[in-house]
Amino acid sequence: MTTPGVPVSTLLRDLAEARGVDLELVAGAGGVDRRITNPHPQKTGLALTGFDQYLREGRVLVLGESEVRFLESLPSADRSDVIRRVYSHALPCLVVTAGFAPPPELCVEADRARLPVMRTRAATSLVMARLSAALDVYLAARTVLHGVLMDILGLGVLIVGESGIGKSECALDLVVRGHRLVADDAVDLRARAEAYLMGTCPELTRHHMEIRGLGLINVQDLFGVASTRRSKRVELVVQLERWDPAREYDRLGLDEAYYEALGIRVPMVRMPVAPGRNLAILVEVAARNQLLRNGGLNAARRLTDRLDAQLGQNRDLHDFEFGEDI
Repeated sequence: MTTPGVPVSTLLRDLAEARGVDLELVAGAGGVDRRITNPHPQKTGLALTGFDQYLREGRVLVLGESEVRFLESLPSADRSDVIRRVYSHALPCLVVTAGFAPPPELCVEADRARLPVMRTRAATSLVMARLSAALDVYLAARTVLHGVLMDILGLGVLIVGESGIGKSECALDLVVRGHRLVADDAVDLRARAEAYLMGTCPELTRHHMEIRGLGLINVQDLFGVASTRRSKRVELVVQLERWDPAREYDRLGLDEAYYEALGIRVPMVRMPVAPGRNLAILVEVAARNQLLRNGGLNAARRLTDRLDAQLGQNRDLHDFEFGEDI
């Protein structure tokens, strides 16, 4: 798992393109390699009045109208002292919002401290929201897994198993059946909001699959743009396992298993692989079944409840008849 942290230069470049926030670097260009390690921007005017112990390292500091007006109200010498005290903390960068011009001392001290200062015309609330959303993506815990990620009927299904067991062939069958490929062989997983996993494919291998006997194929070229997608939330894991005659497999579907990655648990189905089993159809049915379970319909539980109810009725009838005989 890679260490979280994004350079200020990356934020400066990508935020304008993807999030619609026009960030302009006005000072501290020598520090654009500083790394942001916390996805939550901080906006604490109290830091300018002496309570700077509440500034958190690794978090972007945002200055809005109230902070800029306060700095402008101070004499130049006092303003420089306040700014130097704030800059003494390990801040990655500073953003001035709403189109306000940073006080001269803010830029002078930034160049001296090699602390990037950026300005934007966007409102403070918008900047806070867009920064948080972008940094949540950049700083999400991530890992790369060996497997195949598919979009089956809108459900993100991650197929895992030992090498050579047939994951890619199963995925190719699913693509032929009209489902969509997200990633083959290497799946880049990120934890989002510490609640769910988002899977993508590395840029270099996007749209490609490796099929033994065929080699590398481009799924999008073969089946069209509708056969692939860039990312998908992982909502079900299908683990392919070689058939073991000595092992007892779940035949009712009452056992609940989970696959854990990055501290997040995802429902999992163990699928035995044996000659004559159509894996693509089985995985598709597993996805359909999971969609029903997500909607509150569990076929196995409904059947067992009906059996329990029937057994209860038979037991009551037996007790009634036995009582009459007495």
